[in-house]
Amino acid sequence: MTTAEPVPQTEHLPLPTVRASALAAWQLVEDARYRPGRRPRNERRRLLAQRAVADRKAAREVEQELHLG
Repeated sequence: MTTAEPVPQTEHLPLPTVRASALAAWQLVEDARYRPGRRPRNERRRLLAQRAVADRKAAREVEQELHLG
């Protein structure tokens, strides 16, 4: 075969179509990411840290009451 000969034809495969469920899932992710009431990540981290500290403090107080009582 020389470069002047045409390339043999291969089977033409149809492009895969995107299913509606995949598009819906993508839209849900994007809506959750960019919704107006979304808190910044650092604010969420701070809130979770404050909850953890409060939970540990409450657990310590309960444990102290059990040992004293």
